[in-house]
Formats: sequence, structure tokens, C-alpha cells
Amino acid sequence: MSKLVFEPLLSPRQIIEYGAFGGCYFGFPIEEYTNYDYDNLFNQLFDGLDIKLYLGENYSPKLNQFKLRSGMDYEYWKEMNWMHEDDPYGWFEWYCKYTLGRRHEDDDRQITRWQNFCGKNGRWKDRIYSNIYKTKDWKVSPRIQQSLLHWGYFVNDYDFEHWKYLNKKL
Repeated sequence: MSKLVFEPLLSPRQIIEYGAFGGCYFGFPIEEYTNYDYDNLFNQLFDGLDIKLYLGENYSPKLNQFKLRSGMDYEYWKEMNWMHEDDPYGWFEWYCKYTLGRRHEDDDRQITRWQNFCGKNGRWKDRIYSNIYKTKDWKVSPRIQQSLLHWGYFVNDYDFEHWKYLNKKL
């Protein structure tokens, strides 16, 4: 069991409800064989949600919170070796299963990725608050904000105030 700090602001369901992955995270075909019961995962996490929000066959930016394309494609993920064989769809699949209670040999790696992206000292969390501070515009950098949403994080006043304090911007 990982001892790393992992505290996303959004659950997998909330990420999908807000609008992420162009509606097709679990809809694109994968080459890897898996006998995992995805219907059970969908029933537990997404019951009552329109399946076009997570099982679409094509990426649709209009389904994203910020109405734009964000993130790299599946082939890039594979080239970067970001997926474990037990989670062939990648990070979000891992997070769904983690939320449902699975603990796995890949937890530390995935949690470290999350920390580096949007955790306490995450580079993209830091970047968005720096951009907001410079521009005084909470709608700045929608692509970064969409990417943060994919990782279970959303921009908020509390964290912005904390960022200003840590960066001596008060």
C-alpha cells in the first residue's frame, strides 16, 4: 500500500461529469487483451451517466469542460510507456480502480505522476496559478485547466491563495 500523498479534488465520476477526455476515454479500441469486467466498473462509478461521456467512439472537444482538445493521443501514451498492462487505458483507468479499492504494484508510480502534475508542488498546478496571478484572469490557459481536470484537479480560490502565500505574492 502506497504511503504517498494522493488527494485528488475530483472523483472519477466528477471528472466525467465536468467533461473530460472528449467523451471517449473508454471508447477507443485498444490492442491489448484484457479480461477485466469494465461493465462492472462503469456500473459502480458512472451509473446513470450518459455513456457518450466516457464510451464515445470519437474524441469530441465539445464534451470537454473547456470545449477544446487536450492531452496526447493513445499512441503517444503507449510510446511513453505510461500504461501498466493491468490498466491498458492508462492513468484514468488506474484511478477508477484505485477509487474502487484496488491496491496495486503500480500505485506509487501513478501517484508520483499525479503529484508531479497537480499535487502540492505539481508543475501544471504551479503554472496555472502563476498565469492567473500574472493576468488576473481565471479563464486563462484553458488547455492547462482542462488537463488538470483530467487529473482530478480544478482551479480554486483556496489553492490560489495558498500558492500566493508560498510564492510570497501577497
